[in-house]
Formats: sequence, structure tokens, C-alpha cells
Amino acid sequence: MIRISQLKLPVTHTKEQLLHKIGKMLRLKPESVTDYKIRRQSIDARRKQDISYVYTVDVEVREEERVLGRIKGNHISRAKDVMYRFPEPGERILHHRPVIIGSGPAGLFCAYLLAEHGFCPLIVERGKPIEERTEDVEKFWKENILNPDSNVQFGEGGAGTFSDGKLNTLVKDVKGRNKKVLDIFVRHGAPEEILYQGKPHIGTDILRSVIQNMRRQIETWGGSYLFHTCMTGMEFSDGNLEAVLCRDTVTGQTQRMETKIAVLAIGHSARDTFYMLKEHGFEMEAKSFAVGLRVEHPQAMISEAQYGRESAKLLPAAPYKVTANLENGRGVYSFCMCPGGYVVNASSQEQGIAVNGMSYSGRNGNNANSAVIVTVTPDDFGRAGALSGVEFQRSLERKAYALGNGKVPQQLFGDFEQGKISTGYGAFSSEIKGKHTFGALHELFPEEIRDSFCQGMHKFAYNITDFDRADAILSGVESRTSSPVRIVRSEGFESNRKGVYPCGEGAGYAGGIMSAAMDGMKIAEAIAGEYKKYTRQEEMHCG
Repeated sequence: MIRISQLKLPVTHTKEQLLHKIGKMLRLKPESVTDYKIRRQSIDARRKQDISYVYTVDVEVREEERVLGRIKGNHISRAKDVMYRFPEPGERILHHRPVIIGSGPAGLFCAYLLAEHGFCPLIVERGKPIEERTEDVEKFWKENILNPDSNVQFGEGGAGTFSDGKLNTLVKDVKGRNKKVLDIFVRHGAPEEILYQGKPHIGTDILRSVIQNMRRQIETWGGSYLFHTCMTGMEFSDGNLEAVLCRDTVTGQTQRMETKIAVLAIGHSARDTFYMLKEHGFEMEAKSFAVGLRVEHPQAMISEAQYGRESAKLLPAAPYKVTANLENGRGVYSFCMCPGGYVVNASSQEQGIAVNGMSYSGRNGNNANSAVIVTVTPDDFGRAGALSGVEFQRSLERKAYALGNGKVPQQLFGDFEQGKISTGYGAFSSEIKGKHTFGALHELFPEEIRDSFCQGMHKFAYNITDFDRADAILSGVESRTSSPVRIVRSEGFESNRKGVYPCGEGAGYAGGIMSAAMDGMKIAEAIAGEYKKYTRQEEMHCG
């Protein structure tokens, strides 16, 4: 196959024009191209008057060597792909099944690979299956009745289930894990376009069905799930894991599961689990993260700013990414931007409010929203130990709850700067899932963080006109941007307690669906490379 990169076409191009451009670059008639496959598609919007799609394509032609021999150029080469390879099984015998704590992207992909290769994992999830979890989330948004174990944070699929479903990552991938994740998603119902889009996303609606399909495949391969089951403790012998202790969140019954391997794919909101791990002597450390507010603008405004008025009519809802480094040393940046999306109440604890953003696959909501967040370090929340960042998050969420009297507090940006409570929306209204009210968000943060947020909003207006418009809608608090804790692990991915593998975003090693999934794959590879497949006869069916 011949790979062509930097192949540009206008946004209105057809498949026939793409084929014609391929032939032109290879100096061939279109009929000489026997097949082609799109490897990457992105939008080049640097010049508003000349916006184009940019492709990388792999092309199959007759007499490939002759064509490559006479074509010179930096954008034409022989196609080379990194093929993902799962390791051969190790030599150690598994007397008990590996237990995976959490079914977010990290736990899901760790379980998927282990199940596919004969390790019969047991997935322990404190929340509910997607079907039941979705009902709980919708009820919470409508009635403001929170289920602490089944919500936007907890349940099958993890926090990413109710998000924009972004599938891009900045993680360097030399093993082919990134493509493997996308291939698995497509195999279980995601659109094939995610395999080549420059900024792929799946949307919360499609992601839910994909996760269900992956669960069914894991069960077919011999894995199994325990839903509404929360890990409450562990047992060790000579520093090695012996058992995991769990509690049924519905009945309150406890059970002991013997195992030598536990994967901690617990997610960034498993605060009670962090404290339990601390009591068990796990080595942990506080880490920097970021806090701020979710900001809404009209999607039409964002699309016109990014693409120009005419192209905006032809292209999908535009995303954006903005960053600024301030003189006070803080960074301010957008996070989890949702084109055509919704602000959602993402709370998971009583007496606390946390927000996030969510989009459906069509990204056809009226507003664009993004978190605008300010970096914070242990200097901001004290040096009282590894869990000081957790307490800082919790204090902000409790304050947001009080400011909104139990609802999501909102404020227009102009009023936020002036320190007065808003009395109504401006030229557009909020697109939000959950009960909400106007409140004094300007009282939420320490002064330096509040001022940094305002400075960032004004700086971003240099990149996106009217980003700092007075009627931009703010919702708070955006506190769950990443885990405030890192569970220390070795080069072999184990914690200081042998047999326990910290994994994914909650453990401090990922920052989104893709990076968490890829980290889960690493853990599965480490386990498989050391142990034989699970073949204990009395538990062969992993029931």
C-alpha cells in the first residue's frame, strides 16, 4: 500500500474528487487505483477563506514498486502500521481469578483483553449496569434525588459514559494500543469514522450501547460482573494480596473473594476507596489538578469564530481549545469541550455539587460548553497528606451546593466579575441537565483563582471573538477534572502492596477515555505476561 498524507480538498468535495486527487498525486488515472482507505481526516481552519479537509489515505495500485520509484515527495511513502500484539502467557499459575475494581474505561479494557485471552476476570462495580444507571441519572436530573452509588460518576462505563465521548489522546503510542481501542469500539457498535477522524468522538448515546456490547462479549469469553458491589477492604499476607472484601450496596451483605491479583481501576471520584487504601498502607501522593467553572456560549458563535460564517453552515459543530499562562504562574485552559452539548449535574456525594459536560453523537444542541479551569497545586490545598486535594475538592463542592441551595448555581460572566447575582439569562439560555438556579459563584473560589479565571476568559477572547461576553453562562463547580491523588506503582505497574495494580484516571495515570483504556491494556499485558491462563477446573466457567 502507498500512503499519501496532506491531501487537501474543499469542504464540499465528493468521493469522486477525492479519488481524482489521489490519482493526480500518484500521476495515475483514477481507474488505476484499485482501492483506497482513509487513515486520517481532519479540518484545516487556519485560513477562514480557504478551509479544507486534510486526508491521509492508503492506496492500493497496480505495480506499486514502479509507482513508488517514480514519485518523489515528502507526502508519499510506503504505508507502515504498528500492529498491536498481546503478550504470550507467562509461567506462574493463577489459583484464583483476577479481580478488577471498577468498570470505567481502564477497568473495561483491562477486563476485555484478559477475558479475550482466557483469564476469566471478575469485574466488581459499585454502581449499576448501564440500563439501570441511566434511569438513576435521568431521575436525578429531573427530581434532584441522588443515588450515591449510581450516578454520573459511578456505574458501568465510569464517568466518561455521560460525557462528550472524546476518543483522542496526546499519549504517545508506539505499541498500537490507540488503534486497538478504536477497533474494539467499532467492533461493538461505534461508527467506523472514529478510526480516521482527527478528533473522534462517540457521544454518550452511542457509547452506552457500545459498553453494553463489550460487557456481553466479556461474559461470553468467561468473565463476569458483580454490580452494586463496593470494595471495602483487602487482606494481605507477608505483603501479598490474599483477598478482596466487598459489600453489596443494596443488601448490605459482605463477601470475601480470594485472589492474588486486584486491578484498582476505581475512577477519580472513589474518595471512600482512597481513604481505605491509605489505611491499608498504600503509597499515595497528592497531585496537581485544576478547578473552575463550566462556560456556555451559543454554538453558532463558536462555529462562526472557528470556521467563518459560510463554512460553519457546511461543517459539524466546531470545537475549540484555548490556553493561557498568567503572570502569577498559573495556567488557565479549556477542558472537556462539548460542541452542541449540555452542562450536567455530575454530583456523586450528598451535600455537594459538581458539574461536567456531555454531548450526544449528533452534537446538535444549541450551545457549546467547556470547563474553563485554573491549575491548583498542593500549595493551594495544604500539605496535610496525600488526600489533601480530595478535601479541597470536597470543600468547593459543598460551597457550590450551599450557593445553589442544593441546585447547580449559575451566573453570567459579567455579573461574576461585578460580584452580583444574576437575575436572568442574556441573549441565550442554558442547556443544562439537572436542577439549577442563579447564585453567587463569585464567592466560590479564593481570590487568586477567581481572578485567574477572569484573566483567562479575557485572554481567550483574543482567539475567539466575544468569548468573554457578559452573558456567557457559568455553572459550578468543575472540580473533577482529574484525580487529586496518585497511587504510586512500580515499573511493573504494581503498588507497594504486591498483587495490586493501580490503573487509569483514578489512580493518577490517565486523563480521559482513551488514555484510561490504554492504561488498562498495559495492566492486562503485565498480568498476562507473568501468569498462565486461568484453568482451575472447578471454576472453569467463571461463575
